[in-house]
Amino acid sequence: QVQLVESGGGLVQAGGSLRLSCAASGRTFSNYGMGWFRQAPGKEQEFVAAISWSGVTTVYADSVKGRFTISRDNAKNTVYLQMNSLKPEDTAVYYCAGARTRVPGAKTYEYDYWGQGTQVTVSS
Repeated sequence: QVQLVESGGGLVQAGGSLRLSCAASGRTFSNYGMGWFRQAPGKEQEFVAAISWSGVTTVYADSVKGRFTISRDNAKNTVYLQMNSLKPEDTAVYYCAGARTRVPGAKTYEYDYWGQGTQVTVSS
């Protein structure tokens, strides 16, 4: 089965930046969409961003639009989440997810594969 491993989380001051990476193995990576979700303490999991199999189509949650950028490098079997202008409310565990489809959306049921998560903490 496909495996997803996130990295790049950490502690950053408000206004700073982090770049998350998700390395995939076990299937033809370029044939499937990918997404990022996050879960903050005491809150339910929420959608962050998704990218199509080709990397051409992207979709973002309103809360991160203009600040975060999702991208992928199919040659490296890796998806990225560049997070700029970070806010304390961005603090959460961030999860990489692999979709069943080529152009995924914001719903968790569209994704079959999940990484273990990486912690992002933004201090004020």
